[in-house]
Amino acid sequence: MKKGVSLAFRTSYPHLVSPPRPLLSFSSLPRTSHHFPLPLPLPRLLLSPISSISPLSPMGSPSLSSSSAAAAAADGDEVGFRRQEFGREDLAGTVQGYDRHVFLRHRSPEEWAPNVEAAAAAEAEESGGRLPAVLAAALKARKGEMKKKTRLTIINGQEGTESSNGDVLIFPDMIKYRGLTQSDVNDFIEEVLVKETQWLPKKAETLKGSYIYVCAHGSRDKRCGFCGPVLIKKFQEEINARGLQDKVFVSPCSHIGGHKYAGNVIIFSPSINGEVTGHWYGYVAPEDVIVLLEQHIGKGQIIDHLWRGQMGLSQEEQKTAHNLRLQPNNDAARQTGCCGGSKASNCCQAMPSNGKQVEENNDDKVNEKSENIGEVRKPKGTSGARKTCSWFERWERQDTYAALAVVAAVASIAVAYSCYKQMK
Repeated sequence: MKKGVSLAFRTSYPHLVSPPRPLLSFSSLPRTSHHFPLPLPLPRLLLSPISSISPLSPMGSPSLSSSSAAAAAADGDEVGFRRQEFGREDLAGTVQGYDRHVFLRHRSPEEWAPNVEAAAAAEAEESGGRLPAVLAAALKARKGEMKKKTRLTIINGQEGTESSNGDVLIFPDMIKYRGLTQSDVNDFIEEVLVKETQWLPKKAETLKGSYIYVCAHGSRDKRCGFCGPVLIKKFQEEINARGLQDKVFVSPCSHIGGHKYAGNVIIFSPSINGEVTGHWYGYVAPEDVIVLLEQHIGKGQIIDHLWRGQMGLSQEEQKTAHNLRLQPNNDAARQTGCCGGSKASNCCQAMPSNGKQVEENNDDKVNEKSENIGEVRKPKGTSGARKTCSWFERWERQDTYAALAVVAAVASIAVAYSCYKQMK
């Protein structure tokens, strides 16, 4: 063992320490013309730049984080949040229209094949099972019989500390079925997705809260593989910091379309009127996570500069809804309750340009949701003030007309009386 190099270090990093050499006498060394001995070769560890070696850990093992940090920085420049294309394109209208989203829990992102939802049988076997491929093929074969256009996405098969492979979550229905197997696929599609009834003997469980899905399909695209895990970790940190573990749930998902818009996020959350729909966001960076939690989930407000589209709208309707929300003083359209469901286009077309047509109880619902995210609730007098103001406006408009009529009548009487006196 060389002096100054611990046994733990030699065991953990043998490639960093030169192999032991036999002792040599100076007489046996080759000499230069000036008869000076050549220097002994030094271990490679000692020849490494000092800056590349971090201080030893308490156990005596060095940290090699500098090289991994450099690699991560290079990845961030090429496929991460600092890549050249990030934030360059308009996002609104980049979601293909659909009405129902089916999520299948199946293994982990590291095990997913590049085309896990439609993988060939052999490829699916290699990626850990055929269930996603069987379900995708059956959905494609029966799509003409379904009333709703349906998407399939794979999500992490681990729910907390428990394995939940085969569980199926359906939005906007907000229901979950446990333990789907390959032999169940045809019956499941027939009963639940075609007939839209209960799948017996299984029992549908009601989903509560908000659900966030982040594309982390690294085998499909490096941008999603880099950005997805970073965003998931940030979401989890912020959710835990706010004590929302039983109200907001986040999970990695497979490819959803639009790799170039990574990080891609889908949020299913009740709007201010209780309706659930899926809103898609792109170019999401870690600093946007708090905004999505506090504004979208907490207050029901759409973050327009990140918004790609939503379930229930065609791509043209998504663009129309987006442009409407960008109009000045159109606060109502920015709520996820409007322009947020299967009848969203009618909602957007019927909305006045000043955005004042909002239900009076919406403020209380927004405040209630804000409390759940840790926001300060607005004074309760706000809604009452709006009612008073509205009553006063109605009174002012109606009674102005009445006052004018009274004045005209009095003037007429005065003129008539004046004429009567002159005739006498």
